Amino acid sequence: MAICENRVVIVTGAGGGLGRAYALGFAAEGARVIVNDINEKAASDVVETIKEAGGDAVVNTNDITDYEESALIVKQAIDAFGDLHVVVNNAGICRDRMFASLSESDWDAVMAVHLKGHFCIASHAVKYWREQSKGGKAVSARIINTSSGAGLQGSIGQSNYAAAKGGIASLTLVQAAELARYGITSNGLAPAARTGMTEDVFADVMKKPEDGFDFFAPENVAPLVVWLGSEQSANVTGKLFEVEGGKISIADGWRRGPEKDKGARWEPSEVGSAVAELVAEAVPAQKVYGT
Repeated sequence: MAICENRVVIVTGAGGGLGRAYALGFAAEGARVIVNDINEKAASDVVETIKEAGGDAVVNTNDITDYEESALIVKQAIDAFGDLHVVVNNAGICRDRMFASLSESDWDAVMAVHLKGHFCIASHAVKYWREQSKGGKAVSARIINTSSGAGLQGSIGQSNYAAAKGGIASLTLVQAAELARYGITSNGLAPAARTGMTEDVFADVMKKPEDGFDFFAPENVAPLVVWLGSEQSANVTGKLFEVEGGKISIADGWRRGPEKDKGARWEPSEVGSAVAELVAEAVPAQKVYGT
C-alpha cells in the first residue's frame, strides 16, 4: 500500500530540482500535493506530470516570504483537499559573496527566502494543527525543513546562506521539542543533489553520468522525504538527515565538550592556558567547506 495515501502535502519550490522530485515522490505514494513555486509554468508542468500519472495536485504561486500570502497556501490545501498533513520547506536561493563583499540586499534576500520562508508557512500550518489537536482530533502532522552542509559546518563565500541554514537547523530542534504535544514532528535535511542552486557552482562534480547510478540526482533524496512525511515516521523528530547518493546519515549536533571548572571566578590571565587545554582535548569540528 502507498505510504502516503490521502495525505495532503505542501512542497515549496516544487517547480524543479529537489522540490519537483519530492512532489512527484509524494504523489506516487498516494499524497495530494500543493505544488508551490514562484514560476507558475514550472509548477504547472509538475502538476500536469502528477495528473498524467493518475495523481492529484494543484498549482500555488504565493510568496512564502510574506506572512499573509503564506496563509493562503495553507488555506488552498485545506480548501482543495480538505486537510493538511505535511509541509516541506524546500524553496531557496543563493546570493554568494565573500563576507567582505556581501551587501545588505544579498543578506536580506537569502534570510527572507530561507529562514523567514520556513517560519511563515509553518506558523500557519502549526496553528491549524494545534486547533485540530485542541479540538480532540488525533493529529499526525509533519514539518520537513531544509538545512545544508553549509549550515552545519560553514561554507566559504556563503556566510548569508550558511547562517540561514544554521538557523533552520536550530529552528528544527525547537519545533520538535515544542510541537510534539500536538502530534507534530519536525525534521531537517542537508541534501547533496544537482539542482538549479548547485549545478552552476558544482557543475563538473555533479554532472549527470552517461550511464550507471546518477549519484547527485534529486530523486535520490525524495524517498527519505516521502517517508518522513508519512505516518510511519511518527517516532522520529528533531533529527537532521544528510542525504547524498545512496547514503543517509544523521548529523551529530552541537553538544557540550571538554570542561574546566576552577570552582571560582577565572582571572583573565588564567583563561588562555585553560582554553588551550580545552582546544587540545576537544574533538575537531569538520572543516568549513572551501578551506
